[in-house]
Amino acid sequence: MSDTQNIDPVTLEVTRNAAAAVCEEMNANLIRTGYSPNIKERRDCSCALFDADAEMIAQAENMPVHLGSMPFSVRAAIDRFPRESLHPGDAILLNDPFYGGAHLPDLTLVTPAYHDGELIAFTANRAHHADVGGSHAGSVSADSTEIYQEGLRIPPVKLFERGDPNDAVFDMILSNVRTPDERRGDLRAQEAANETGRRRFGELADRYGADKLGVALEEIKNYSERRMRSEIDSLPDGRYSFADVLDDDGAGNVDLPIEVTLTIDGEEILVDFTGTADQTAGPVNAVFAVTASATYYAVRCVTDPDIPPNHGCYQPITIEAPEKSIVNPDPPAAVVGGNLETSQRVTDVVLGAFAEVVPESVVAGSQGTMNNVTFGGEDPRSDEPYAFYETQGGGFGGRAGKDGLDGVHVHMSNTMNTPAEVLETAYPLRVARYELREDSGGAGEFRGGLGLRRDITVRDHTATFSLLADRQTHRPYGLLGGTDGESGSAVRIDPDGGTERLPQKSTHTLRPETTVSIRTPGAGGYGDPTDRSKTAIERDLRTEKLSTERARDAYGDAVIDEITESDTDSLRNDRQPDE
Repeated sequence: MSDTQNIDPVTLEVTRNAAAAVCEEMNANLIRTGYSPNIKERRDCSCALFDADAEMIAQAENMPVHLGSMPFSVRAAIDRFPRESLHPGDAILLNDPFYGGAHLPDLTLVTPAYHDGELIAFTANRAHHADVGGSHAGSVSADSTEIYQEGLRIPPVKLFERGDPNDAVFDMILSNVRTPDERRGDLRAQEAANETGRRRFGELADRYGADKLGVALEEIKNYSERRMRSEIDSLPDGRYSFADVLDDDGAGNVDLPIEVTLTIDGEEILVDFTGTADQTAGPVNAVFAVTASATYYAVRCVTDPDIPPNHGCYQPITIEAPEKSIVNPDPPAAVVGGNLETSQRVTDVVLGAFAEVVPESVVAGSQGTMNNVTFGGEDPRSDEPYAFYETQGGGFGGRAGKDGLDGVHVHMSNTMNTPAEVLETAYPLRVARYELREDSGGAGEFRGGLGLRRDITVRDHTATFSLLADRQTHRPYGLLGGTDGESGSAVRIDPDGGTERLPQKSTHTLRPETTVSIRTPGAGGYGDPTDRSKTAIERDLRTEKLSTERARDAYGDAVIDEITESDTDSLRNDRQPDE
């Protein structure tokens, strides 16, 4: 290969953006051709490019929990199928969390890309499939105690060989899921996305030459590493610790601690999870790839967001996660909620530790859960099985200079909701209520974002419902004097109007016309509430994000009386007849 000095800065920048554009086009095609609402509507998928050494060179702006852990899956795929065993048209599929995956519903597809007969890259994508078998429809089991109960476990296998589908692998997968047509469609969409990436990357190699393109991308990785090292070096050296808990594991164990100590030493950082709870019986164990993903994300949050995201960003970061802990379990641990819930708490504690170093770059505690819900049963309209899965948005933490966002998917998720119209068309379900939760955001100079209420009713059939959530006991934390956000809850509303609060990790059988009401957590506030502007308080009251009673508790009677009196005077003036 030629020396990097022969590549000018303009070519480097064009190449970097071109690689990112390839990933974005892959993602657009995956969403456009996806069969399930979870992919085509919620966009629960991610795409990335890797070089011939299986190091990430570019990614689309997708889900942090996918993108940070995907390199582990690509490495596992290449370890199982070394380059001499690969051919054009091959594609490797895997979902095993203990082979670099995240949890079983996330299927990763890895495709080699060739130019003039030489392997030059890998295209890869990960998509959450709404059912991969297991004990419950939707494959997000709140009561699993080992991975075998969570669905079909797929080590690296060739789904396509020399361009032809491996019918035996397809048959094996489709025979073990509740919705085979949907799974086939989503797998084909994943194949199409990778083929798009392979073709576009080949066009880049045609334009610049494979050698020059490889040198440019290697330099971009080195550039990202230099930038990240410089960012870390600008932080004060020292040890900074923070701890939080998961409410429970769904198997009777409560208040599971997750502790972290950051050691900043020059241009490197050590993230140590010593003190974290041991591997547990319930499904909240997060494999190391997930823990690493959440850690990388948190570090990226407090450093320059313009650093190109690739393999180089991760090199100054060392992670120590105790073996047989909930952040690095051994098989056959149940792990489906580790990717969904524990990843959020890992993010919370790493950001909490950084708050001591760069508080201006850290948000208060966000909702801290994905609020996973699954419904399954037989659709009375078609007499066919269905499985519906979605996560619910909540509050995003208050931050320096801005209130938190209301009703959004936070941190590791970054998906969208399922539009009510799509949900009601695709499934025998009805969205009965969907709104922001008044008073759920923590008070502060900058208020925490509000949680949501989303009520879903089962129509004309008996359904299985599973809930996998957290932050219903321990609330999202406030920062720098801000108060905590409100916790979440889930309530079953029977057809006769009777209600029952549901455990946050549980599975239930629902009769026709039963409603499940999900109330998601708000986020913590940022800064002393006494510093909040009267204009901001008045706006929250006017938009019904804040009740008068809660406003008095948070900001004091004198402030609220002044706002109320001012509003009354303004109303009187508006009603005065024209002279």
